Amino acid sequence: MSEFIIREIQKEDNEQIAKVIRAVLIEFGVPKVGTAYEDKALDEMFETYADSTSDYFVVELEGEIVGGAGIAQLANYSGKVCELQKMYFLPITRGKGIGSRLMNSCLERAKEYGFESCYLETMPYMDAARKLYRKTGFVTLEKPLGNTGHYSCSRWMIKEL
Repeated sequence: MSEFIIREIQKEDNEQIAKVIRAVLIEFGVPKVGTAYEDKALDEMFETYADSTSDYFVVELEGEIVGGAGIAQLANYSGKVCELQKMYFLPITRGKGIGSRLMNSCLERAKEYGFESCYLETMPYMDAARKLYRKTGFVTLEKPLGNTGHYSCSRWMIKEL
């Protein structure tokens, strides 16, 4: 039986993780504007998460990237708040506890970097994702924090670290 491996992104993962994220967004019918789909960073994930207080992790299965998630300082917000970013999984990974493992990797790294809270944005119809976030301790916010540019994401959550 093959094993899922969670590891930090490498430059050669850029093309695969961009394809994964776009495929999942299309699968869920997410708008292509006002979401991660149009982010310029999507094609340069390794470079985007190369600074000292951000990281992106990928999930690998048999040499193929099948998911990922990252953390970075919340854009346009002062304070020790990071954002859980670009957490997407191909169907092969879902329902196997990989999301919890990956999120824990991100949150542990956020604590190491000194962040006090972790914020995220999601869509109203991503029920499984919101269930996982609540199970992990995220609570719903009434309005967004910062300004990520993802105006099509209408659900906001935060977790104290």
